[in-house]
Amino acid sequence: MAADPLLRVEGLNQYYGGSHILRDLGFEARIGEVTVVLGRNGVGKTTLLKSLMGVVPVRDGTIALDGADITRATSYERVRQGLGYVPQGREIFSRLTVEENLRMGLATRPGGASIPAELFELFPILKQMIGRRGGDLSGGQQQQLAIARALAGGPKLLLLDEPTEGIQPSIIKDIGRVIRMLADRGTMAIVLVEQYYDFAAELADRYLVMERGEIVQRGRGADMESDGVRARMAI
Repeated sequence: MAADPLLRVEGLNQYYGGSHILRDLGFEARIGEVTVVLGRNGVGKTTLLKSLMGVVPVRDGTIALDGADITRATSYERVRQGLGYVPQGREIFSRLTVEENLRMGLATRPGGASIPAELFELFPILKQMIGRRGGDLSGGQQQQLAIARALAGGPKLLLLDEPTEGIQPSIIKDIGRVIRMLADRGTMAIVLVEQYYDFAAELADRYLVMERGEIVQRGRGADMESDGVRARMAI
């Protein structure tokens, strides 16, 4: 496991209008680990991921990926440097086929790059539905497609925003299995934003709890229950 963190975030602040959304956030994410970010609605979890991805600019603070400062880099540049992002609500292209959606994930790869066969090993249903339009897939299948699209670019850091939202339990298990497998390979770091406590606790190597734009608690995933994280989420 890498000694140095792949992702290092320091002093991150973000505002919407006059509202201070992220407050001096700092944390790290390491290769081979799942870092889970928990918190109730409206605490800034999605804004954090959008800031890491460059979808929204940060007011101040630094974001470093593999030792390189990417704080002012565009989203496209961040993808080229190894970020993969699965937004809340999936945001697949509903009028494009499964194959065309996956090819969108190859945008930063050299011309003529083929869809990695491994994606169909991780999500067999996508191979069966390769010619079907994204909008015709179930919610769970769309989520698998969104994750596969992010993986197509070969990221070093995968950002997942509430992948269990609106998904049937059987597919939640499949997605959890894939996330754990990806982390255990030791080739990427994963930051998972989640509200579903049991799913988060099962996957977390490290956890962060956010309230009102701040990280108010952090620790090892194995200690979540003894640290009272479940009770904090229920308040």
